[in-house]
Amino acid sequence: MKISVYNDWDHVSKAQSEGEDSVLLAWDGEYRKGDFIEFSGLEPGKFYVVKVDAAVDEAFCIIDRETVLFEVPFYEKKTSYNPLAFFGNRHLISIRKAYSYEIRNYKNLAKNPFDQHEESGVYPHASANVETRGEAVFAARNAIDGCIATLSHGEWPYESWGINMQDDAEFTLDFGREVDFDRIVLYTRADFPHDNWWVQATFTFSDGTEKVVTMDKKVGEPHVFFIEKEKIRWIKLGKLIKADDPSPFPALTQIEVYGTES
Repeated sequence: MKISVYNDWDHVSKAQSEGEDSVLLAWDGEYRKGDFIEFSGLEPGKFYVVKVDAAVDEAFCIIDRETVLFEVPFYEKKTSYNPLAFFGNRHLISIRKAYSYEIRNYKNLAKNPFDQHEESGVYPHASANVETRGEAVFAARNAIDGCIATLSHGEWPYESWGINMQDDAEFTLDFGREVDFDRIVLYTRADFPHDNWWVQATFTFSDGTEKVVTMDKKVGEPHVFFIEKEKIRWIKLGKLIKADDPSPFPALTQIEVYGTES
């Protein structure tokens, strides 16, 4: 495996490191707009643990291709990340094959801080049919980055999935493989009185079934639903019904799905 850092316009490598089952790249220098971090020599369909920056949480993920490109975020695209991420002149990046116990563990199957807005072959992956004004702080990927700060909105740590006031908003979580789970947790944004909240939502599962859930509390704490399913590839969250409140701005801060690999 190899980690390389380069600029897209000239493909001149700034730093690189290689290894067998794990790679660590520590390098001195500054990122510039247009830089990419390339993870290559991967085995499609295998589980990996990736840390794309010292200020970004470690990600347990499954990757379905030999090479993954991560675009280093700048300006507006960086507002959903910790301001210390990708900053300064010393950086640490790592990737390794996941250990067998990590694969077997009961865990949050939704979390992936390594997820990108565009599908990159890394799962779990979040997407949606609408994101408020196309802004990074309201992108679907924010709902699986592990950050559960619900009491405000906007830049990190308050990034969320924003629905641009659309009644037909729908969020999709693709696990990239079949999983079993027994609990789904939603953190709805609670920046009151700016925010509204949902009183009802519908989960649609890849096996064709649906589950209607209610959220009758105006709170920033998690809504926990004990739903047992097996061999599920993806979940959709939709048919979102707002509370009777003047605000038109409900949003999802985080979704967690607890279970194991099928």
